[in-house]
Amino acid sequence: MTDYATLSTRDIERLSRNIKPGEWAVEGERPISTLLGSCVAVCLYDAALRLAGMNHFMLPQMKKGTHADEDVLLAGDACMEALLNAMLQRGAAKHRMRAKAFGGGAVIDATAPGMLAVGKRNADFAHEWLEREGIPIVASDFLGPWSRKILLVPATGDAYCKRVTSGLISQESLRREELAYAESLLNKPATVANKKIELF
Repeated sequence: MTDYATLSTRDIERLSRNIKPGEWAVEGERPISTLLGSCVAVCLYDAALRLAGMNHFMLPQMKKGTHADEDVLLAGDACMEALLNAMLQRGAAKHRMRAKAFGGGAVIDATAPGMLAVGKRNADFAHEWLEREGIPIVASDFLGPWSRKILLVPATGDAYCKRVTSGLISQESLRREELAYAESLLNKPATVANKKIELF
C-alpha cells in the first residue's frame, strides 16, 4: 500500500484517477482528482472502511428532455445519489460518512441565458442535499473567482483543494469549456459527455 503521507500533491495527482463532469468514482486506495470551475465536487469518506468517493456535477438538477437519460449524471441530484449508492454498495454506512465539498467558482458569465449564478446554485444545492441526508460537511471551499484542482486520497480521507490562478490554467479557456457544457445541457445534452477538462 502506498504511503500517501510521504508524497507531494504533484505525485498524488500523477497517481490519481481523473473524473470529468457527470462522473463519479469510489476508491479504497487510488487517489481521485478533478478540475472545477462553476461545477461542484463532493467527496464522501467512511473512516471505518477507509473508503472514499468523489463526484463532479454541472447543474443542481436536469430538466426532463430527449437526452435526459444519457446525461442525467451531469445534474447534482442524480450524481449525488449515484455517489452515495456506490459508497453504500461497497459497505459504507451513511451515519459514518463525512463530506468535503468544493467548487462553484464564478467562471461562467452570469449574464448568459439560463446561467444565472450557476456556481452559487451548485454550492447551495450541495449544502442542502448533504444536510437533508444527514451527512456533515467537515471542510469546504466554495464560490469566488477561481477554478479549483481537487485531489482526494481515499486511504486517509484527505482532500486537497488548490485555487488555480490564470497563471496556471487559462481561466478564459475553462470558462469557455464550462459554458459549452452548459449550452449543451440547454440545447443538445448528448454532446456533453464527450468533452474533457483536465489539468496535467
